[in-house]
Amino acid sequence: MTLPGWRDHLATLAGAEELLDLLQRPDDPALEQEVLRLFFLALSGGFLTAFADPDLPDFVPAVNILLNGSMTNPDFVYGTASVDGEGAYRITGERGDALFVMFDIVAGGLGVMDRLGPSLGTIDVDTLAIDADGGFELLLSAQKPADHAGDWRPLDPRARTITLRQAAYDWGAGRDARVAIERVDRPLAPRRRTAEEIAERLAALSAYPRRYAGLWLGVVRDWAEKDLWNRFEHDDWAGRGGVTGQHYYQGLFRLEAGHALVLETALPPRVRYWNVQLGDLVWNTIDWMNRQSSLNGGQARIDADGRFRAVIAADDPGVPNWLDPGGHDAGAIMLRWTEASDGPAPTLTPVPLDRLRDHLPGDTPVVTPAERDMRLRTRRTGAQLRRRW
Repeated sequence: MTLPGWRDHLATLAGAEELLDLLQRPDDPALEQEVLRLFFLALSGGFLTAFADPDLPDFVPAVNILLNGSMTNPDFVYGTASVDGEGAYRITGERGDALFVMFDIVAGGLGVMDRLGPSLGTIDVDTLAIDADGGFELLLSAQKPADHAGDWRPLDPRARTITLRQAAYDWGAGRDARVAIERVDRPLAPRRRTAEEIAERLAALSAYPRRYAGLWLGVVRDWAEKDLWNRFEHDDWAGRGGVTGQHYYQGLFRLEAGHALVLETALPPRVRYWNVQLGDLVWNTIDWMNRQSSLNGGQARIDADGRFRAVIAADDPGVPNWLDPGGHDAGAIMLRWTEASDGPAPTLTPVPLDRLRDHLPGDTPVVTPAERDMRLRTRRTGAQLRRRW
């Protein structure tokens, strides 16, 4: 049997070009280059999962500040590990100071060798026994061993991946979690892959840019067809990477010349975590380290009436809750409520820039250019201090 060679993989990669037909602005050269960038991003992130082995699992950072596709959440540090639902796994680590650390067990995934599948349940590290040093240990298996005295959770035989999410409001403050995973129902036996196995995975990797980018271009296309411009719909993202029980509000923003958009929402009486973030028209999260393109429940200023208001504007409007679209006059927007008592629906209202303050509370502070520079420097330092890969 002749195995595929370099030119075969290049031919497969070339097939991703068909996705350019999905662009909202097919004549925009900058947007076309963003899609090409997404193809390379998919290759980079895809390599981290293409050779994943459920016998030798590892939490790899397939999305992060650089691999910012799929509307990566700026407040999360992600990891994904490949597992076999018929096996048994031990997860050990230190909780750290994150707002929360969660494992999402999924019957599929976004990895190169995976297919999408539903969440089979989440495990909050705070439900485990944590020792005085912040350490924890968890066993996942079909049946609890009779002699096991520690934390145990059932592993669904459909499980294929475990996604790690650790959230932070105050980036770079405290310690991030440290986590390791190992299979314990069979001996540790690393081996060299055969030529056929390598070829199979490289073939899947070369097809991945078309598959990965196609998902997110399809999302934007679907939202545009629903006319979600400057408005939101509710979604739970079940079976598509969403967290069980989380409220997602999503849509598309569009800025007209001389206008800003005012985002406004009530806050749930009880909510463990929330954020809002901006993305581009190919569903990359806009650079959150160097721009205030996102805000979370710890960063945002809440008005005296208990509501959250933010301003999407091309240039700094001098308000605390500016959402910087990063030079884009159109893009994606998403708001999450996690473990909330309810899911208030946000609104987007276009307002003339010269009347912006008329649409905000009178006590909204003025943020000077010097103050903004200081805030951005604090932001980018905090982002760099987190464990990103």
